[in-house]
Amino acid sequence: MVLNDDEFEELQRVARSEGSTVSDLVRRALRQSRNTRATGDMDTKLGVLRAAVRHSFPTADIEDVLADIERGYAS
Repeated sequence: MVLNDDEFEELQRVARSEGSTVSDLVRRALRQSRNTRATGDMDTKLGVLRAAVRHSFPTADIEDVLADIERGYAS
């Protein structure tokens, strides 16, 4: 990875302030970016979402749903 001097100095400053190294800072940033990146085809995701909202399933207040679940565990 190529950085200009100002960018590298800024990374050094941030790393020092965190008690870390530039390498570790960059690895963490890349890992975070990879973990937050959306995966999959957007058209497929939207198609699934559109199909799901066409349905009308019964629902209830969340507290009622959780109480029903707990009663099922107790049975």
